[in-house]
Amino acid sequence: MKKVVGFGEIMLRMSPPGYLKLIQSDTLQTNYTGAEANVCVSLSRFGLDTEFVTKLPANDVSQCAVATLKKYGVGTGHITYGGDRLGCYFLEKGASQRPSKVTYDRKYSAVSMAERSDFNWDQIFEDAQAFHFSGITAALGNSLPDVCMDACRTAKQRGVKVFCDLNYRKTLWTPEQARETMGSLVEFVDVLIGNEEDAEKVLGIRPKSSDVIGGRLNQSDYEDVARQIFEKFGCETIAFTLRTSLSASDNKWAGILYDKGKAYHSKEYMMHIVDRVGGGDSFSAGLIYGVVNGFEPQKTLDFAVAASCLKHAIEFDFNLSTIKDVENLLNGDGSGRVQR
Repeated sequence: MKKVVGFGEIMLRMSPPGYLKLIQSDTLQTNYTGAEANVCVSLSRFGLDTEFVTKLPANDVSQCAVATLKKYGVGTGHITYGGDRLGCYFLEKGASQRPSKVTYDRKYSAVSMAERSDFNWDQIFEDAQAFHFSGITAALGNSLPDVCMDACRTAKQRGVKVFCDLNYRKTLWTPEQARETMGSLVEFVDVLIGNEEDAEKVLGIRPKSSDVIGGRLNQSDYEDVARQIFEKFGCETIAFTLRTSLSASDNKWAGILYDKGKAYHSKEYMMHIVDRVGGGDSFSAGLIYGVVNGFEPQKTLDFAVAASCLKHAIEFDFNLSTIKDVENLLNGDGSGRVQR
């Protein structure tokens, strides 16, 4: 079986129980997460062979992170070790009109200090069919933009399809920094993924009339954005999640896919959110699964949107839904009735 390779940072997530604010809680729940790691776990749950690549400090906390990946069937054979610390983040889950809040503690993490020589991409991509990375990884700075470029170039040389989630994070870099770095990387990308804001922040291409904060999304705007990306960068497929945020607790969720000059639209789901972190990563995993399995564009989009809809009802960052779970939702079973 051909494999999907993900490259990025795995972190320790710490969050108060339920909807408590940090200042209210004397305990923190922990788990391990990271954009590309989330994608690999989801794909592994879907039955694909996956490999997660990163750099970790050689300590007990890293062993817990690796054990978590192995628990879900993700390959860890190309993780390299060195550096001083594992990145962390703290999450307060929002509710109603109070937004969720993420506080990063990832400066000087092992992977952010990685060097180009830490990774042998020819070996890593042996038997690989797809490679996934995100703008978050490039945003960590130092040598990582060059490491991502090495990976993309090697992938293209070996015929490995490159997937990239733009994943803009304003706490990691400015739009100007993002455009300078990602503009050159996107030229190697076959399937580009983003949300309502990413194209504007990372590529400088703005939807004309949509208002993300005001909860107004015009799907035709995103067709135009995708067309401009296709014409400028040559990505064969561009996909966006479309989140209409009514509150922190209730969102509408849909997607659009632009493939070789034609736009496809998904149905829109109404979601009551349990945990939204990792929602975009679950969409990326669904797209990768569809493309790797040769689905038609509409089926690929529908699968990705349904899979990511389900993730919003799962605690923590991993989408632990199965193929059957996704298919049930696609077939109209979204009632949430007890299964016995």
